[in-house]
Amino acid sequence: MLTRLDILALATAATAATAVGAFGFSMLSLGFPAALFVALFADGIVRPGSSVLYPTVTHGPRDGKRVALSFDDGPDPEVTPAVLDALAKYGARATFFTIGRSLEAHPQLGRRLLLEGHELGNHSWRHSRWQNLLDTDAQAREIEAGAQAIMALTGSQTQPLYRPPIGLKSPPLARAAYQQRLTLVAWSLHSRDTRTPDPQRISQRVLERIKPGDIVLMHDGHDLPGRHRPACARALPSILRGLSENGLDCVTVSELLQLPR
Repeated sequence: MLTRLDILALATAATAATAVGAFGFSMLSLGFPAALFVALFADGIVRPGSSVLYPTVTHGPRDGKRVALSFDDGPDPEVTPAVLDALAKYGARATFFTIGRSLEAHPQLGRRLLLEGHELGNHSWRHSRWQNLLDTDAQAREIEAGAQAIMALTGSQTQPLYRPPIGLKSPPLARAAYQQRLTLVAWSLHSRDTRTPDPQRISQRVLERIKPGDIVLMHDGHDLPGRHRPACARALPSILRGLSENGLDCVTVSELLQLPR
């Protein structure tokens, strides 16, 4: 199966061949297609919402009154319960992109997530910060192990939504994703809860920018063992109160995208 990168490379080669045929060999006829290829390839790797390498969802329908809060890097026994308490208080549902080994270590939190109507998404098994350098087989193993941790709790054999670590993609990830027919989910609004410990700044950023259809990125866990991100839980009540006042409903990503659960 041809991936989007394969198609892009073929299109670049065809463009270069056409330019050489029309204008002869020159820095312009060869350099421009090559530069365009490099720019698109770089965009596909470093921009989480890019669909250059693989189709990537960033938001849902803009004409409704729904938004999706998504939480990465959990579950964390020190933070996730507070997040769940806040969601329950406001009757909100969310999607948790869990690290497989953390979910396996805290299955009780995974069960609580499911019982309270939330969605478990796959955020790989280890969340290695170097995962983008792995080959296709290693990418596939990370994806499969994370999915198995979720399926052990849900009892479903349906592939969960996938969000790669740090949102980065690579050609090997794209090939693994095509093999497993994954739905890749990025985000349209980053809460910046990993950059500031101030819950007021986090909630203000989200409420000032959010629009119907947005997928919001937050963090209830940490990819480094022994570290925690409590700012998310502290900001969440204010965010949920503001969303309610603005008439926006918080649903899971699958509900926002109208995908089968």
